[in-house]
Amino acid sequence: MPELTGDPKQHPDSKFQDSLTGSCLCGSITVTIKDKELFSKPRGHLCHCSNCRKVAGSFVSSNLLIEADKVTIDDRDGTLKTYEDRATGSGNPVYRTFCSADGNPVKSETQAYPGKIVLKMGMMPRIPQPEYEGFGLHRHEWQGKHDGVTTFKTKWAGPDREKMDA
Repeated sequence: MPELTGDPKQHPDSKFQDSLTGSCLCGSITVTIKDKELFSKPRGHLCHCSNCRKVAGSFVSSNLLIEADKVTIDDRDGTLKTYEDRATGSGNPVYRTFCSADGNPVKSETQAYPGKIVLKMGMMPRIPQPEYEGFGLHRHEWQGKHDGVTTFKTKWAGPDREKMDA
């Protein structure tokens, strides 16, 4: 049996002082985040909206909104593709980028966050503790709460965000 590498405890935060690199399942797409504060405080968010769940293939998506200039995406085999998602709550398109060989989600972009991208963190060996949880109203009843993570009814960013009751 090959060595299992998916345990995040095998990758201590201290290993990622300057950068964090992950890849898609087939290895064609490599993503590197250069941010010295990536693990210094809670970062990123969990999203329960139906579109993020579909893209993640799971009951929640682990995302990181980050400045685009802190991220390098290498496409070794030319498999990076983008889907224009117009079925959004705002009506504005979200451009969802993925590996066309293995289907691994890589990032999303929207005009709501100019100069930033939403990285899909499942491809990383270690994920920072999330700061926020969006679309808390769409969570399944059987999901537990995450200590220290602020949950919002729908949107986790912007002026019209609304916290859920504890």
